[in-house]
Amino acid sequence: MTPVTTFANKTVALFGLGGSGLVTALALKAGGAHVVACDDNPAKMAEAAAKGIETGDLRQADWARFSALILSPGVPLTHPEPHWSAKLAKAAGIEIIGDIELFCRERAKLAPAAPFIAITGTNGKSTTTALIAHILREAGHDVQMGGNIGTAILSLEPPSDKRIHVIECSSFQIDLAPSLAPSIGVLLNISPDHLDRHGTMENYAAIKERLVARADRAVIGADDEMSRAIIADMGHVNKPVVRVGLDDREAGSVYAVGVEIFANFTGSPRLVAALEGVGSLRGDHNAQNAAAAVAVTLLSGVDENVIQTAIRSFPGLPHRMEEVDRLGRTLFINDSKATNADSTEKALKSFDNILWILGGKPKEGGITTLKPYFPKIKKAYLIGAAADEFAATLGPSVPHVMSGTLEKAMDQAAHDAAAMGTDAVVLLSPACASYDQFPNYEVRGDRFRDLVRALPGINPTMGA
Repeated sequence: MTPVTTFANKTVALFGLGGSGLVTALALKAGGAHVVACDDNPAKMAEAAAKGIETGDLRQADWARFSALILSPGVPLTHPEPHWSAKLAKAAGIEIIGDIELFCRERAKLAPAAPFIAITGTNGKSTTTALIAHILREAGHDVQMGGNIGTAILSLEPPSDKRIHVIECSSFQIDLAPSLAPSIGVLLNISPDHLDRHGTMENYAAIKERLVARADRAVIGADDEMSRAIIADMGHVNKPVVRVGLDDREAGSVYAVGVEIFANFTGSPRLVAALEGVGSLRGDHNAQNAAAAVAVTLLSGVDENVIQTAIRSFPGLPHRMEEVDRLGRTLFINDSKATNADSTEKALKSFDNILWILGGKPKEGGITTLKPYFPKIKKAYLIGAAADEFAATLGPSVPHVMSGTLEKAMDQAAHDAAAMGTDAVVLLSPACASYDQFPNYEVRGDRFRDLVRALPGINPTMGA
């Protein structure tokens, strides 16, 4: 744990005890702060109280006694309207911050030069975060990985000059971290997402830009228009940027050509790594992720041979084009993390003869942008609240059935795959949030994995 000493002997309000919230409350208490915590879920309040955290209804609190409101990133700060706790904090004139900000202040106090790599982007940030951490560990570094990837940042060991923190940051977390200034900041890409929480694309992009704007060194994807505009902004203030992706191959870039990653820092490109045969990094989008990881680890002084060896041993992440198993000539892929069309596009690009399971709680824009990939789809199996909308988009060009549930879709897809007599891919890539039928994408992906491993002929211990 990283005790938060910057609020020692002060009283702070905290709202949101799910996920990282309880860890944050305990870290504040360990650092000498007095915390008054609140959550809409009484069970979360009881859990915090059992661990010695004072709880109470912040609606009835005297806000004059609080030095700050520590807000969970899952709680609206601005859109569609500020949460009531944020309104009370603003009325009291106190700052509203999150756990990433608390870590940044602790780093500034304890070890301001401590290596701190922060990664954001609409898509690919978890894979890139995990790959950077994996390469650095293989190079012998003490690495702490967390943030939006699933491990609360304050549950990690404290910042140190001899320890590297590799932290995934969502737009919600960046919005609550005004002093965020990593030693290396990574912005992978920007596409429409979370507009219900940020209002406009311009605001969403501006929040993402904050992560690289104050970084000592910036690594920015150059394959989308908004990210290229941020690269231009950085140039106007003479901030050094390494550009990464598929298209920009000029000096100052790290780029992918097929499965090969080249570094061109000075105008003389050199091959650093190859992704051929690395199942955890298939597809153009993962080539961009790998290019970003190569750029960061080269900037961190890692030997190129170590980078190549580490990439070959990278196991990948669950729910991100995860190879669950094979049955005969059928490959089963769990891509439950694909909660929008842009993410699902990456999977559709990567496979052929696809039996596609999709649907859930739809996001703005639906799947209309995926029409160029419809010829790759042998059949679609529609589940959840988006089924009718997606069926209309698929139309007569893609055979489809209204499966309703993941269980029925899996049964139908496995049956159809067995009848095809050719190579096939049963792909769960929903292009939707999970909240209509599952608590989160992880539970959805875990259920898919369980259904695959329960199929007759599958070895239930494989991949466990």
